[in-house]
Order: sequence, then structure tokens, then C-alpha cells
Amino acid sequence: MRQLTEQETKTLFEKLANYTGRSLNNLITTSDDPNDRYVFRLHGNRVYYARLSMVNLASAFPRPNILSLGTCLGKFTKGGKFMMHITALDVIAPHARYKVWIKPNGEMPFMYGGNIVKAHIGRWSEDCPEHAGVVVYNMNDTPLGFGISARSSAESKRLEATAVIIFRQADAGEFLRSEDTLFTT
Repeated sequence: MRQLTEQETKTLFEKLANYTGRSLNNLITTSDDPNDRYVFRLHGNRVYYARLSMVNLASAFPRPNILSLGTCLGKFTKGGKFMMHITALDVIAPHARYKVWIKPNGEMPFMYGGNIVKAHIGRWSEDCPEHAGVVVYNMNDTPLGFGISARSSAESKRLEATAVIIFRQADAGEFLRSEDTLFTT
């Protein structure tokens, strides 16, 4: 596992800031104990979010023997872009800037990989702009996934019920649909 380069860090933080906004500082600020802080590390093409003390312990093992460490946030594509995995949901959900709550009749279409239409939205953040990162919750405040807003919250009020409001990026159903390829290189 190695530290991210400056360009990799910039790409990662831009992607995370799209979902968390200023709360990104809470993910990267150091605590009183320097060994207790969380760091980002690259292993292969995947980015992991783990405690520094765990990363230091893992450095005793050869790289081929390490499969995973901490929380996998996503991976870098061959083109240098960062693609977030559903495993990042636990990291970004508590710090989400924009949120959408979907009705029970919209949960299954979303969990099967579909986008969210206006008819399935129960409520959402009032000031959400177009093309912003959004964390999707059910009506019981359980995070189900995340996506990108297709329309702003103000604009979506004038749209018909079948208009797509949120483009799905990842959902909790991915654990089952792509369990064979989610963690392989």
C-alpha cells in the first residue's frame, strides 16, 4: 500500500467533495493522537480509507499477501478517473451534503439498478443543485446508495412524475449483483 500522489489525491477529494461538501474536512482532519487519524492508501488501483495505526501494522506484510485494509472507497480507472464503490457509502453518508429520501415503492427499482424518478421521491434537500452528489435514503433514514442529481430541487417541482431526478451511481443491491467482481482487480 502506498500513499496517493498529488494528482490522485486531488481527483479523490474532488469526487468526495461532490458528496460531502465542506464535511470532507471531517474525514481528513487529524485527531489529538497522530496514530489514530484516518488516511487514504492505494493498493493496486483501489483506494482504502483506514486508520494510520492499521496501515503501519500492515506494512509488515508483503503487498501480494494483502487483499484489503480498511474501507474500500473505490478505484482509479485506466484513464485516471476515480470511480466510487458502494462500500464508500458508510463513509460519505454521515457527511452527506444533499440527501434524498425515497418512498417504499421506489426502493426496489433503485436497488435493482434503476434511476430515481420524481414519483418515488418522498422528500429531499431543498437547495440541491443540478449535477450534485446525493446520498439516497429510505424513509427510515437508512442509506441505500448514492447518485447524481439530474435536475435541481427547484426545477424538479415543475416536472412530470416519470422524469428522472437522480442518476444512480451505486446502490446496496450491488453487493449481490456484482459480488464476484466488486473486490477483484
